[in-house]
Amino acid sequence: MATYRIRHCERLSGEISIHAAKNAVLPLMCASLLTKEPVTIERVPELTDVHTLLEILSDCGVSVRRDGDRNAPDSTLTLWAEEPQSPTSGDLLSRMRASVLVMGPLLARTGYARVALPGGCAIGQRPIDLHLKGMEALGAQVQLTPGSVTLQGTLRGGSVYLDFPSVGATENIILAAALARGTTRIENAAKEPEIVDLCTFLNEMGAAISGAGTGAIVIEGREALHGCVYRPIPDRIEAGTILCASAMTEGSVLLRGVRPDHMRALLFKLSETGVTLRESPAGLRLSGRASQPVQVRTLAYPGFPTDMQAPMMALALRLRGTSVFLETVFENRFMHAREMARLGAGIRIEDRIALVNGGRVLSGTDVTSTDLRGGAAMMLAGLAAEGETVLHDPCGHIARGYEDLPSMLNHLGAHITVEGFPEG
Repeated sequence: MATYRIRHCERLSGEISIHAAKNAVLPLMCASLLTKEPVTIERVPELTDVHTLLEILSDCGVSVRRDGDRNAPDSTLTLWAEEPQSPTSGDLLSRMRASVLVMGPLLARTGYARVALPGGCAIGQRPIDLHLKGMEALGAQVQLTPGSVTLQGTLRGGSVYLDFPSVGATENIILAAALARGTTRIENAAKEPEIVDLCTFLNEMGAAISGAGTGAIVIEGREALHGCVYRPIPDRIEAGTILCASAMTEGSVLLRGVRPDHMRALLFKLSETGVTLRESPAGLRLSGRASQPVQVRTLAYPGFPTDMQAPMMALALRLRGTSVFLETVFENRFMHAREMARLGAGIRIEDRIALVNGGRVLSGTDVTSTDLRGGAAMMLAGLAAEGETVLHDPCGHIARGYEDLPSMLNHLGAHITVEGFPEG
């Protein structure tokens, strides 16, 4: 259990580098199951989700080697899946949602996969029916049992239409199709930058994938893939969280190593609040204080990301007037609003709409991290509250997706101390 003590912060300033994207790194790690040759991923972030997936991959027979200082820019992770097998520990898989991504590559590589149904944050129903629909379209036989699913068969190319552009399902089908015989076409595919990164990575391994970043992705199956060395994209959600923190405090913060083209929806919304954003070869700088309320509707990429809804709501607490949030992706993603109300925030929830009456004086008190992004948002809200906010994170949510977020904020002028250790 980790506890964060957060003091009121008037202003953040300085510059900071953004880590590699958690949501890009995890699928790349699972893709290592597709080849018998070593795969090396550079700058893998120090996250509990990464640690958990490494345990899962080790359970799948993957050899793991980490080189260099984990906090250094040249830290690398090498994975070698010479003889992969289905994992035996259901407990490990039940801890995190991304664990289901071992299913596609195991099935493609060995003709068999048995995995426990995945877990993760309790932010809504996230069934794997679209994943299984895709596997069946490629010729797999699927058998569901309480708590697990078994798939087997020789995969052949096929056509898959996703009823919703699910990121996880798109990734799993791509991973399976990379070694399937023939051509696979995914319609209504997810367009996220992490999807493009996965396809670029697989093409570096010898795959033949086109259309990444569009709604139609085509995969020409290959008999085998080879190893490669790859550097993932930067984390747009981590970058967005720091930008929201800066905007709350009339800050002036330069983010290095970011991809503004991956963050357009968020940057437009931040601009609407009144802050100034400047792109340069040095990075992305936000300056000034947000003042105007916003209207936010979460959507699949390139729309406003659901992962940024909670940090943006923390920013809205400082904006005089009423900000409106419509959550269209997950039905239970306003859990942090209850905790924000404990600080004195004025938030009214009506089904999937949150009305935030901003500009109120917030007072520090004890609050709880409800999920990964909600926990980060509560840390930001603590910066705006008078006095001290004590943020309890009994499940280690924040460390699942942020590499030492308190240190990043402290580097910019915040005052956050950590007691205990996160439990991923």
